[in-house]
Amino acid sequence: MTWSEMQPLLEQACWDTLYMVGWSTVIAVVGGLPLGILLVLTDRGGLLQNTVLNKVIGQVVNIARSMPFIILMVALMGFTRSITGTTIGREAAIVPLAIGAIPFFARLVETAVREVDGGLVEAVQSMGGNTWTVVRKVLVPESLPSLISSTTTTIVALIGYSAMAGTVGAGGLGDIAIRYGYQRFETELMWITVAVLAVVISLIQFVGDYAARGLHRRGGRSGTAPRLRLLRSRAAVNSGSRATAGTEADADADAGSGPAVTGTSAERPAADVSKAG
Repeated sequence: MTWSEMQPLLEQACWDTLYMVGWSTVIAVVGGLPLGILLVLTDRGGLLQNTVLNKVIGQVVNIARSMPFIILMVALMGFTRSITGTTIGREAAIVPLAIGAIPFFARLVETAVREVDGGLVEAVQSMGGNTWTVVRKVLVPESLPSLISSTTTTIVALIGYSAMAGTVGAGGLGDIAIRYGYQRFETELMWITVAVLAVVISLIQFVGDYAARGLHRRGGRSGTAPRLRLLRSRAAVNSGSRATAGTEADADADAGSGPAVTGTSAERPAADVSKAG
């Protein structure tokens, strides 16, 4: 097979892979982010502590993660057909890809959120913040660099899943490698496909690492902490000022009553002397 014959196949396969992985990543983030945060909040000592709910969610996530993707695809064929109307093609592949990635990403989110300093959570609570405020102002912003890295890891895993999806007619680079490289013995095309996958994964990893480092430099993990500490110190200063003002007021009251007592006691001897005279 010549390069002029390979090029249109590879271009279409690249777009199909990016299409499947892109939509699957969006669905995985939308479904996995709240699921991972909920695992942290409902854990023992969490803001929404619920041991039963936490164990149920954890078991569901573990079972979904333990299932091999190729088996998951076969098991979800009926569900995929009910949603997309077919079980082949890139649209059909998005369903098992997203369902397989949601629990994977949820565990990564759980790990990232658990790294947030508990003192920041306590600071927000001491200032009257509720659970939603803690999640929105502390947990997500402070864990954002780790969340970016988790998303990058999920995308790389989805690219591998999409290659496996090519074995059942999902399209993409995996389909090209199976149909032409393996079944038609086009070894050169198969190795080119492998090289393209390696380049795509390297670019995605580079962009993800760059974004995570940029957030670190801009204070993605440390930016909230100084603000919260400043608020706490201001609250402490204000409370200290109120306590000092109360002490000074008490001292002034004591000082005002002192001379009156002294004056009264001084007048009594004078009155006694005049009576004696």
